[in-house]
Amino acid sequence: MATEPWGPNRMDHRQAIYEKVVSILSELFEVEKGKITEDSLLYEDLDIDSIDAVDLIVELKSYTGKKMAPDDFKMVRSVGDVVTAVSDIVAE
Repeated sequence: MATEPWGPNRMDHRQAIYEKVVSILSELFEVEKGKITEDSLLYEDLDIDSIDAVDLIVELKSYTGKKMAPDDFKMVRSVGDVVTAVSDIVAE
């Protein structure tokens, strides 16, 4: 059995990724957890710039143990988009 930090169920897996993204945004970028939803826009709502986005990718790579290229995140605009992108990469 795999030792990933997410459950075998895709919804458990997505929830675990969402919680990690919220944790990273809160800890690294001092965004209040209460302000973060899946619909929160990274740049407009959370004031995350492109350099911050790279830091986010580095943290997520460490969390998942998977290679993540900035190109994988080109179309990411919201927290939910980040969760979906990470979920897709992990599922590969």
